[in-house]
Amino acid sequence: MDEREFELVNIIGAQLGSNQRDLSRHMELSLGMTNMLIRRLLSKGYIRIKQLNKKKVEYILTPKGFTEKMRKSVKYTLKTINSITLVKNKLLSLVKVVYDSGIRKFYVLGGSDLAGLIEMTMQENFSHDFELIRVNDLPANLNGGVVLICREKVVVPESVRSVNVIEELAKDEALMGHNLDEEGVVHA
Repeated sequence: MDEREFELVNIIGAQLGSNQRDLSRHMELSLGMTNMLIRRLLSKGYIRIKQLNKKKVEYILTPKGFTEKMRKSVKYTLKTINSITLVKNKLLSLVKVVYDSGIRKFYVLGGSDLAGLIEMTMQENFSHDFELIRVNDLPANLNGGVVLICREKVVVPESVRSVNVIEELAKDEALMGHNLDEEGVVHA
């Protein structure tokens, strides 16, 4: 099942579309493309059509379609969990270098989910002898700390010790190109 078929199965399973026009709107696809996807799902046995009256039909997920939807959802969830684990491991290695150099004050620049992941990683892996401060702007006085940059387009003076977390994560081949097998195991 490809991504568009999976999206259509999810919409049909949630009963968000009562006809092809509704399904087409939900998926932001042409009516012809939606019709082709429906025919493909019918031929694979993932959905069936129930005739309500002369002009109206209902699309119903079959047990096979429900099973495939669940299998794909589990696979996606495992891939997401593995991705988060890879990101946390990379964050740990980035912060550990700074931590091992004796720095205990960290300014996390940016309020993203990445900032929360850094905080979680540090709490799980270091004793509580560090200070983590979330900031939206570069602090004027760092007092010996390091800035962990968690948002794009930030210019930091060379005199400020910093780690651009986004750039470092983007450099990591394991994060950018990992594949997941059926059991949820990451392969480079």
